[in-house]
Amino acid sequence: MPKRKLPVNRPFEVGAYLTTSGVKKKILQFRKAQVIFQQGEVGNSVFYLQMGSVKIVVSSSSGKEAVVAILHPGDFFGEGCIAGQPVRVATAVSLEPVSALRIEKSEMIRVIHEEHEFSDRFVAHMLKRNVRVEEDLADQLFNSSEKRLARALLLIARYGNKERPQHIVAHVSQSTLAEMVGTTRGRVSFFMNKFRKLGFIKYNGGLLVNDSLLRVILHD
Repeated sequence: MPKRKLPVNRPFEVGAYLTTSGVKKKILQFRKAQVIFQQGEVGNSVFYLQMGSVKIVVSSSSGKEAVVAILHPGDFFGEGCIAGQPVRVATAVSLEPVSALRIEKSEMIRVIHEEHEFSDRFVAHMLKRNVRVEEDLADQLFNSSEKRLARALLLIARYGNKERPQHIVAHVSQSTLAEMVGTTRGRVSFFMNKFRKLGFIKYNGGLLVNDSLLRVILHD
């Protein structure tokens, strides 16, 4: 008598789950440089990035801006509304054509309560985001602008992600990098030329970041 095959436990796919008919959502498309939501707006929905990249920008009362995150497919954003933030504390802008799911706050809370595997993944996402914020703060306090730029490039290149190739194309301008690092565009241009001469980055129809750039961060 042939043995019965046991079911294979496949890993829970957040993106696949969110596209099912059991989750109320709206698929939105954004062109390059389009504002997805604005700082100060009422926050009543969460976004899940399916395609493209998004920058999260914070503006001060004096008009100064800082890029605090670059998001990639698989990232959530706008989730502060679930934590009790009545308005958006940052602006989300597409860096290239973007496809994203918009899930209303009440629906997101329902899904978190009813789907435990999704809840686990979402909590893990939030914890990872908090760790990133702490690392960013330490980076700003203790590292030089050259090391901060190297770290920003590696984060954009998703360093350590086993599912990506050694080189990736990053769709980020030098002005955006300057806002992320907290320095001038001129300084970014100087360091980018230095990294290129050392073989850490390449320009080939876009910006290609090599894992060897990690040496800049590790060098004292």
